[in-house]
Amino acid sequence: MRNQAPVLAPLFRSEAQALLLSELLLTAEELSMTDLAERAGLPYPTVHREVGRLLEAGLLVDRRVGRTRLIRGNEQSPLLAPTREILLTVTGPVVLIREALAGIGGVENAFLFGSFAARAKGEPGPPPNDIDLMVIGSLDVQAVYRVCREVSDSVGRIVNPTIMSPEEAEEQTGFLEEVRANPVIEIYGGGPDARATDAGAAEGG
Repeated sequence: MRNQAPVLAPLFRSEAQALLLSELLLTAEELSMTDLAERAGLPYPTVHREVGRLLEAGLLVDRRVGRTRLIRGNEQSPLLAPTREILLTVTGPVVLIREALAGIGGVENAFLFGSFAARAKGEPGPPPNDIDLMVIGSLDVQAVYRVCREVSDSVGRIVNPTIMSPEEAEEQTGFLEEVRANPVIEIYGGGPDARATDAGAAEGG
């Protein structure tokens, strides 16, 4: 799917391009190629190829610090602001939620599910009106709701959180079975099957 134009953002040539630009333009960070590949979850050769295209287009700039090549958005490009606005709507939730949840203790797993995740993974259908977020852990519930309100304001779609304890997330309910059977976008700690995998590994050990 990474080589196809994303359903949520057909203006971008590929999902990889949208992911890379999201990491660079929505966080305003300066990242090395290796860090960028890790953050976007992409193979290094793909990152190298896509960054090269975006540098040629003038949307990104780079500089050398020793042997490290650092990449960032080109603030002088007239395309930067409109591209950032598009990214906030289509891929911004993943980047912004991950960054915000990093400041909340007790989060074990977090992922997007529902129609937004399905469209992002290439499944056809109507544009999503909102974003479904699952957060699992022993955590400050109000902090999660605050993060969702802030991200909602930024991306122009309501982020609906479902918050579960680790014990609740391991139950075999119809709702959880449906979540596990459909596409998700991992944000932190793996998707809905991560807990089952961890539990099986622990029993095997």
